[in-house]
Amino acid sequence: MIPTDLASLTAFVAVAEEKSFTRAAKRQGVSPSAISHTMRGLEETLGVRLIARTTRSVALTEAGEQFLDRLRPALKDLGESLQVVSGSRAKPAGRVRLLVPRYAFSVIAPKLGELTRRYPEIILDITTDDSRKDIVAEHFDAGIHFGEYIQKDMIAVRVSPDHRPAIVASPEYLRSRPKPKLPRDLLKHRCINFRHGDAGIYRWEFEKGRKSLSISVNGPLVVEDEELVLRAALDGVGFAFISEHKVAAYLEAGTLVRVLEDWCQPFPGFFLFYPSRRQQTASLAAVISVLRIG
Repeated sequence: MIPTDLASLTAFVAVAEEKSFTRAAKRQGVSPSAISHTMRGLEETLGVRLIARTTRSVALTEAGEQFLDRLRPALKDLGESLQVVSGSRAKPAGRVRLLVPRYAFSVIAPKLGELTRRYPEIILDITTDDSRKDIVAEHFDAGIHFGEYIQKDMIAVRVSPDHRPAIVASPEYLRSRPKPKLPRDLLKHRCINFRHGDAGIYRWEFEKGRKSLSISVNGPLVVEDEELVLRAALDGVGFAFISEHKVAAYLEAGTLVRVLEDWCQPFPGFFLFYPSRRQQTASLAAVISVLRIG
């Protein structure tokens, strides 16, 4: 039978090198009787005598010498492997896999330069996917999403301010059409639909005071990219539901017109999330330190 207890193997090496149960016990931080018990268990497991004991000396048997010769390099390789793994926790270096929806990439893009300058040995491996995958099952280190979509058993770190939606259309589109006064008036308009990956087409959500509702709008276009939503609105395709910060410059320039502003309330923005703080690598901690706000 092959022993699976690493402690018994390292104890055997200690006894072999110290040639003393007492000194081996001190080296291992245990009692001599514990070392003796461990050696008996190891010999019983292997079915061979490894150590010859007398009241005055400890020596290896021939089988013990052969076992030691093969065990030392194996334990050395194992120790080096453990140092590599342990080092990944202590030093910001190596690969960090991050799952990010396309419409959240604006959170990361402005920070990439800072991240690479501060931590040149980190490789940030970003998968852009709008579906809400299980980051643990898919072997990601962390993900980014709106706070409302993050499971309660995840650790969440804010990486953007609160967001506020804006309902916008071009002056050209509104030239021959009445502005909607209530969210349901949008059902009489052409709207640009956005598909949230596997979650399907987004229902436009509104809130005013204690009133809240969601609407499935209609229109000639369905896209999966927020930049296409913006471009289509600018080109007069119809109304768009889009983040306020994305259209601020166009509203100021008059190339887009906002409606239903009183029905568009702020909501929690993007958060980076990951399974646990236990055994968190230094690399992930470094990424969090660059992306987090507040």
